[in-house]
Amino acid sequence: MRLTDELRKQLRITVDYTNMTDKYLGEKGISKRVLDAHKKLAKQAHAYVSENRGKDELFMGWTELPYNQSEIVEDILATAKDVRKKFDYFVVLGIGGSALGPTMAFNALCHLHYNDLPKSKRKGPKFYVEDNVDPVRMKELLDVIDIEKTCFNVISKSGATSETMTQYLIVSDLLKKAGRNVKDHVIFTTDAQRGNLVKISKELGGVKSFVLGDGVGGRFSELSPVGLLPAAVLGIDIKLLLKGAAYMDKLCKSSDLNRNPALLSATLQYIAMKDGKNIGVLMPYSDNLRYVSDWYAQLWAESLGKNVTLGGEACNVGQTPVKALGVTDQHSQVQLYTEGPFDKVVTFLSVGSYKEKSPIPHGCESIPDVSFLGGHTMEELIRAENKATAYALTKAGRLNYTVCLPEVNEFTLGQLLYYFELQTAYAGAMLNINTFNQPGVEAGKKATFALLGKPGYESQRAELDKAAPDEAYIV
Repeated sequence: MRLTDELRKQLRITVDYTNMTDKYLGEKGISKRVLDAHKKLAKQAHAYVSENRGKDELFMGWTELPYNQSEIVEDILATAKDVRKKFDYFVVLGIGGSALGPTMAFNALCHLHYNDLPKSKRKGPKFYVEDNVDPVRMKELLDVIDIEKTCFNVISKSGATSETMTQYLIVSDLLKKAGRNVKDHVIFTTDAQRGNLVKISKELGGVKSFVLGDGVGGRFSELSPVGLLPAAVLGIDIKLLLKGAAYMDKLCKSSDLNRNPALLSATLQYIAMKDGKNIGVLMPYSDNLRYVSDWYAQLWAESLGKNVTLGGEACNVGQTPVKALGVTDQHSQVQLYTEGPFDKVVTFLSVGSYKEKSPIPHGCESIPDVSFLGGHTMEELIRAENKATAYALTKAGRLNYTVCLPEVNEFTLGQLLYYFELQTAYAGAMLNINTFNQPGVEAGKKATFALLGKPGYESQRAELDKAAPDEAYIV
């Protein structure tokens, strides 16, 4: 795709917050007066993010990913070409952002039944992401791949991620038993100099590796080698993905709410959170975008769910993300959203033009409930259902707004990812928290180490043993 200025404008994603305002929601909506009252805070948040761009010590290196990876991208593209030539299967071993990002991009930009396509119709090897340690899942992955024809992308900055390293131990053992050189079947994405994967690489004689920079946390890593390598293996245009992110960054340079879509969205969400809207629903009207909700859920929850401010004061902030899919969840969740508690903000992801239209044939002419569909398209139907759901929520006084992608491609997805990342950074700054750490996650990791007997965690193991289930409370 050749990106002209005109094409960039045509492919620009937009934010429609009509249904967040009191003009359409009455007293349940956000007034211009309230929005204006938050302009100063929004400018402060914008300044904080702008002033700290690229600072690794604050984990804000992700802000520069659209600009500082030219050499890395060329290396990734060459490696991806080699992988496609040598292997029939490509498996990502990771968890959290290391798995959610690649899964999301795969689903968004590849055929929805990619792995079922014949080899001649796929741009790359069959693709799988192992993001859990369910033993059944691992066994059944091994049932459908040929380990001798598989490349494993092991993603862990520390090389101490229990889940990922468990997966690595299993596949490396199987490769050895099959008489294969492990080095020839793995690619590491990890720290530049530290961590266990660096040590393992040396022991194996030098494994092909890509670096996850110090200032890029897992949930902000999709536009780094974490997400770019799997995408490139699948034939996704990663340069266009980064150009989309850079374009959104340009759109968000201003501290004016009317000119910065990410800052506007963050401000609206902040106002809603302060008003008790502690649930945020992300509802894509596109099967290609359904896993954006999974990726976003980690980004929003892990970034904003904090119990202490930057000043050290106690707080318990954040908004619980909920995944929904239009039209599917109109028939399961929307009843609650329309008539349940006033504790939610619904964000719709809409598509302007789907890559398929699918005309609906005429038929069943004697049955009006069915015949009216004839002559329309499935694209018309899903767009109508999207608009109708937004209308029903608005009529019921429920906050909702729409992020629209003119179409789903690498450029628009890059915009969307960077938009959500900036929105999260701005919201965290408004809440005056550390948006980029995750101490609550670390607590669970340490408890797992203790339960499995990792040296140095003996006292915590004793504490956990004392916390065994109380028979009096087991029914």
